[in-house]
Amino acid sequence: MLRIISRIFPVVPVLLVTTAAFAQDQVVLKTQLPAPLFVGTPAPLNVPNLEPATKGKRPDFMVPAGTVNLAKNKKVTASDSNPNVGTLDMVVDGDKDGNEGSWVELGPGKQWVQIDLARKADIYAVLIWHFHSQARVYRDVVVQVSDDPTFKSGVTTIFNNDFSNEVGAGAGKSMNYIETYQGKLIDAKDAKGRYVRLYSNGNTSNKLNHYIEVEVWGKPAV
Repeated sequence: MLRIISRIFPVVPVLLVTTAAFAQDQVVLKTQLPAPLFVGTPAPLNVPNLEPATKGKRPDFMVPAGTVNLAKNKKVTASDSNPNVGTLDMVVDGDKDGNEGSWVELGPGKQWVQIDLARKADIYAVLIWHFHSQARVYRDVVVQVSDDPTFKSGVTTIFNNDFSNEVGAGAGKSMNYIETYQGKLIDAKDAKGRYVRLYSNGNTSNKLNHYIEVEVWGKPAV
């Protein structure tokens, strides 16, 4: 019976993509980490839904081969156009040092910074360093991707720990986390867009908002 069928319907070779072959196209995301500035990670008080403190090296995160930091030296805008400390270009200048002079300080309350990647991209991961010379938690962290610079349409939220919807992006389910020199790595799950916007709403030490560096790892969309 098989011979009869094959004469009527010739067997066409099919290329099967195996798990092993797919894995060969994946590489470990590698970024240069700054020096740690404090020992230990004491948990801040009065912070609900806090994920366990990072112990040792963060697990490897796999990305497609050819993935690059698309945010490096790109244009940055913000809700606070006149930062208290630093300039907005410092958010993407590659300097991740935690000492004074390496961070941008925005005003109190809800604030955001936005990175223009210059073209639409496939985004696999976002790495954020708010502040790492002290174990603190930044509140209401929301990270979104869109092709609309006003973020009024086509918005994909890739991280949201704003449980009470202070930012207005909906109540989040992501966990609060303690700042460390390793930064916060967010799995963007191949979100697509040209703009990346990051919100925060003060921190456990004061009401101000800080950014040392943001990296957006991906590829320009085809």
